[in-house]
Amino acid sequence: MKIKPQHVVSLTYDLYVDQEGSEVLQESATEEQPLTFLFGAGQMLPKFEENLSELSTGDTYEFRLSAGDAYGEYDEEAVANLPIEMFNGTEVPEIGSILPLQDNNGNRFQGQVVSVAEDSVIVDLNHPMAGQELHFKGNILEVRPATPEELSHGHAHGADGHHGH
Repeated sequence: MKIKPQHVVSLTYDLYVDQEGSEVLQESATEEQPLTFLFGAGQMLPKFEENLSELSTGDTYEFRLSAGDAYGEYDEEAVANLPIEMFNGTEVPEIGSILPLQDNNGNRFQGQVVSVAEDSVIVDLNHPMAGQELHFKGNILEVRPATPEELSHGHAHGADGHHGH
């Protein structure tokens, strides 16, 4: 069955990124724990889905996404200076730790602590893979029509169509 909108796709992948001239495996989804998602529901990077469209169960794939088509170019301006008072009563985070943050509109995102001063914590708001070309390789394990429930919820409900892990 071909991949198209309103279908649930299960696939394996290996994601590589270039680090100092060699490709390093960043993350994987295996046959035991595949990535399962509702195609066309906006959960995945648009270019990721575009590269998979028209593939079928059993197909293998390999493609690259430029930084612009993945998580965006690295933005030097996307750094926040958080007042140290925000951490009153809690430990000041360590450099390199990831903070869950929320903007004034309630949008959630993450920032990585880059430095800690006496009166502030400086957080990089870029996606950890910003500015990187992504290299995907994998297999399409299953393609099936989404259930009405999955369509109304806007996401897949696991390999067998039900909640549960």
